[in-house]
Order: sequence, then C-alpha cells, then structure tokens
Amino acid sequence: MIDTIWVRDFKSLVDVRVELGTVNVFIGANGSGKSNLLEAIGILGAAASGRVNDESLKYRGVRPGLPVLYKSSFKHKTGAMHIFFEAHSANASYSVTLWNPIDKPNDDWQYKHEGLWSGGHQIVGRSPRTAGRLSTSAGYAALKAVDLSEDDPAGELLDLLSNYAIYAPDTPTLRGLEPDSQSREPVGLAGGRLPEGLSGLRGRLVDLKADLLPLVDWLHNFASTFTNRIPISGSVPQPTRGLRFVDEYMKTGRNLLSGHDASEGVLYLLFGAVLALHSKSPKLFAIDNFDQALNPRTARDFACMFCQWLLDSADRQVLLTTHNPLVLDGLPLGDERVRLFAVDRSKRGYTVVSRVEIDKKLLAAAKRGVPLSQLWVNGSFGGVPPSV
Repeated sequence: MIDTIWVRDFKSLVDVRVELGTVNVFIGANGSGKSNLLEAIGILGAAASGRVNDESLKYRGVRPGLPVLYKSSFKHKTGAMHIFFEAHSANASYSVTLWNPIDKPNDDWQYKHEGLWSGGHQIVGRSPRTAGRLSTSAGYAALKAVDLSEDDPAGELLDLLSNYAIYAPDTPTLRGLEPDSQSREPVGLAGGRLPEGLSGLRGRLVDLKADLLPLVDWLHNFASTFTNRIPISGSVPQPTRGLRFVDEYMKTGRNLLSGHDASEGVLYLLFGAVLALHSKSPKLFAIDNFDQALNPRTARDFACMFCQWLLDSADRQVLLTTHNPLVLDGLPLGDERVRLFAVDRSKRGYTVVSRVEIDKKLLAAAKRGVPLSQLWVNGSFGGVPPSV
C-alpha cells in the first residue's frame, strides 16, 4: 500500500504531503483541490508506467490539461517550471519531476528527474546529466521494472501506481445507454460493463445480497443475466448482459426491472460493491463523488459497509471524495486504517490537506449527541466554504 503521497507545483497543490491509510476520505468545498490530489496520483501512475500523455492520463481517469494549467501559477509566487510527484510504501519509493514547455507543449511530458528505491537501495537515479541516451519522454523506472523479481517492493509499488484509476460513474453509462470511454476490468471508469462486473462476484452474491437488500426497501432481488431474460424496450441498447431487479411491491410477473428502469441509486451501490469486492479491481483506486445519487442515510450506511469490505480485503486501498455530511457518520474512524482529511485553500489559494483526528474534543461532542456530520457542517474542522 501507499504510505505517503507528496505533490509539488501541480495546479493548486503547491506543496502537499499526505499520509494515507487503507480508506481515505477527502472533504472540502468545491474547488478546494480534492480532485487535483486524486489526479496527481494518476499522473504519477502514468509516469510509473513509462509515458505521460493525454492517452495515458485519460486511461487513469485524469483530465488531460495543458502545461499552462497543470503547473501552479499563483499571483504571489514565481510560476512553476516543473511538476513533482512522489510515493512511498513501506519498503520502496518512486519520484518523478516532469516538464513540458508552456509556449509550445509536446504531446508527451518529459522526464527531468526520476528515482526508484527498494529497501534503502537505489534502483533508478535519473537527471538531465545522467540520462545519457534515454528518451526524455520514456520512463526509466518502467524499463527497469522488467528486471525486478515478483516480490521486490519497488516492482510492487510501480505496479500499484501503474494500475491506479479514478472512477467517476454516471447514470447513463451505468444504465448501458452510453458507451464507457475508458473500459477496464472489472468495470469502466464511468460505470460501463457493470453487469459483467457483477457476474464476476458469483461466489459472493449471497453475502452481497444480505448486505445490500436492506439498504433499498423496494428491492427483493438482483442479478446479472442475459438481456433476453429482462423486460426492456427495443429502443434501448441491448448488450449481451444486463441487470435484472425484482421489485418487492409489484405483482409477480410484472415485478421485473432492467438497469434502464431501476432507480439510479441501486446502480451506484452495485458499482461500489463491484470495485470493492471484485478480484480484478485495482489494488489502488479512487472514486470521485462517492455519495453521488445516494440518499444521505443510504450514503452513511453504504460508507460503513464499503469500509468494512476494504478493510477485510487486506490488499486494497481507496481514496474517496464526498460532499455528503452523513458519509462521515458511517466511517469507522476508530480504526487507524480509515482516515478523514479536510481540504481547504489557504489565504493565497494553496490547497492545504489536514487529517481530521478523532481527539478528545470530537469524542466529547459525540457524547453530547453531536455527530461528525454536524460538526463538519458547523465548520469545526475545516473542509467547508467560507461563510457569506
């Protein structure tokens, strides 16, 4: 797992270092820099895979951007020449400095410095003076990775970063009405191929239904099946597989619904379950707007359930952003592996990321019956827009 992420001079992240747990939840005002942090890891992942360009960034859910927009540029600070990223795990670290001219940008970002360490031993040390004949647009660590043993911490770190992705599901894609521009296993970044992803959980469906059915009062059953077994309009795109839902309240024979007709909330629940439980999900991933389309109470209960799935997996790590206060009430923050971060802007506009510690003050508030969600809305620990 990633222990620490360090980012410098990328968008609003002038100098941000975050110590991560297994489940990491980021709260903050719109535009505070939450998504920037998720994307910074995506850029580092692209660098670890050997290429940083629009294609490699979009594959990881990062919005492609021009150097003039990627490099920090604040009124009271000299404009950044490069962008810097670094990740540490228990026994390895990888860092990279990337450059691209603002006036005439290249398709590929150029590697200026690159470092890969394993157990205190340097495997890659690259700078403009030592690069030799290496292409400046190709990562050296990615080339060296083929020589590393399967259990080498540096290789594991590169693999973790390379497979990282930011998921941002949307309703039309989850319903199968729109193609997913980035189709991956087990689901696409926007929620494409959700029926196929659910079918990969066959061995866990009984337990999954026991977890999810109580969250949706109308839902009696659900399954991934062939579309010819689902009542669906001929005008709706019909891939090979689809989702079938059984409504608790409707008459037998008329109580079957497709993913096109079911409420969108249940689609988001299944999407989160597939990412948390499927064997082919990335070991490190992010979900932007985790609470999207969920009722506040459902978001709270699902947050608790999702955390438990991740903690039980022992080999998954996730970053989540949310704007729903009740999500905080579902987090088992007594577990050190679950961490909450408030993201704010400083007086100069720099993004500041602060961990919300469960201290005596918060515990005393909880005893008085004041939940974490209310404390957040009241501005007790940051992550809120300025009052007007």
